[in-house]
Amino acid sequence: MTTLFRRIQDVAELNNPNITKIVIDRGGFALYFSRAPIPYVRDPRGGWPPLYRHIGLYAYRRSALLVLASLEPTPLERSEALEQLRALEHGIRIKAVETRHESFEVNTPEDLEQVRKLLATTTKS
Repeated sequence: MTTLFRRIQDVAELNNPNITKIVIDRGGFALYFSRAPIPYVRDPRGGWPPLYRHIGLYAYRRSALLVLASLEPTPLERSEALEQLRALEHGIRIKAVETRHESFEVNTPEDLEQVRKLLATTTKS
């Protein structure tokens, strides 16, 4: 299982619960996903770790998708309302690949309006 992420550039993204945050291990695998700002920085004098936004695009091997589809929802998945936590809670590793490309998820009416404005601007060009 593989997914994409990009660096958070705008602090508003960090505090927006409609934007899923991801923490990555040193090998490029997802450690956790959350709607909350993660990781928590207890003492900023030690420096800020990279802050990442999850891009909701997945690639699966057929076998992994069949296993994932057969699993029951998990407590963390239900708590955060994030299906990828089901995979992590069941021990399925998720390879995370960084992208610099901007993408727009449409999860709320506000997101839809943002994409409509973007499309209107690009079609006039």
